Amino acid sequence: MSGLYERRLLRVEKSFGVLEKLWSVPWLFVLMLCAMATVGYVALYSAGGGNPDAYATKHALRFGFGLVMMVGIALIDIRLIARLSWLGYAVGLALLVLVMVHGQVGKGAQRWVELGPVQLQPSELMKILLVLALASWFQKATWEKVGNLFFLLPPAIAVLVPMGLILKQPNLGTALITGAIGAAIFWSVGVRWWKFGLLFGAVAVAAPIAYDHLHDYQRARITTFLDPESDPLGAGYNIIQSKIALGSGGMWGKGFLQGTQGHLNFLPEKQTDFIFTMIAEEFGFVGAIGTLALLALVVAFAFLVAIRCRHQYGRLVGVGLATNFFLYVFVNIAMVTGSIPVGGVPLPLISHGGSAMITAMLGFGLLASAWVHRDVEFTSAKE
Repeated sequence: MSGLYERRLLRVEKSFGVLEKLWSVPWLFVLMLCAMATVGYVALYSAGGGNPDAYATKHALRFGFGLVMMVGIALIDIRLIARLSWLGYAVGLALLVLVMVHGQVGKGAQRWVELGPVQLQPSELMKILLVLALASWFQKATWEKVGNLFFLLPPAIAVLVPMGLILKQPNLGTALITGAIGAAIFWSVGVRWWKFGLLFGAVAVAAPIAYDHLHDYQRARITTFLDPESDPLGAGYNIIQSKIALGSGGMWGKGFLQGTQGHLNFLPEKQTDFIFTMIAEEFGFVGAIGTLALLALVVAFAFLVAIRCRHQYGRLVGVGLATNFFLYVFVNIAMVTGSIPVGGVPLPLISHGGSAMITAMLGFGLLASAWVHRDVEFTSAKE
């Protein structure tokens, strides 16, 4: 009888634990994500010419699924996630290899793989899994260990291997972002500055050689970036039309569904890479700044997680995912404004795309889990 009572008591305690975790979920952060997804829905509704079935409905359904997934991940003990970090990394590498063997080719690149009814871009998922793996490796690293080159060699290889596989697709932009995420985590754990200096020196020396091995369309993007008017109807067309749309929006924009560059199909990839240009044309400078403010708040929350976590694993997860999200936003905005060469990087929670949406919500779920479990005792990744 006492055993039955104890089991019932244990179930009650567990239920209270789940309720407490639900209460601890950063609901203000969830509200910010809903606001971002709403901006995306409005922009995609316009990109579809006022037809929600073109892009907006799928966007809403994906976000709804991602939101449920995010809250579910937030309730998972961060220590369990830490124990599974390297297993997840291995799965990510296997998916990248699968892309090379059986991946689908689209727009000259082999980046997607079919997993039943789902089309997945493993390079997006790999960035999240890399953050978890590096956080697990450095979780209990001391200052002395971080100064040891042999201790830094395995995580360095863990960064370079997926970078190489992503470059083979080819996907230069995502490969560079992957490397930058790794560098941010290495910097966060206290890797000496002179080692970064050696790395940047090696990159500078290798850059001319790497340029010679780029694909023709990649070299064309760099040439067009330097002089868009050199090929206004070819490689320079996208960025020229993007700048026209950005400038024509003015302070307040042309109005919802009134953007001429987008609706007359001058603007390429308006539902994905150039969605920010659609927003700026129809809602002007004010709408563009409001969108950027929402995106900045998400980055700020990720860094807040890094600051508030008592354990190193959560801090590094916060830094890594903040870097990933920031680079997504920075590269996309810099691309559509002509500040960097054009590349296929979507705007998180706003652009149309399944893989980008689901992996972003996975990352936000991990941030929420780190927040919910920010005060747990975290003595070992193997605990």
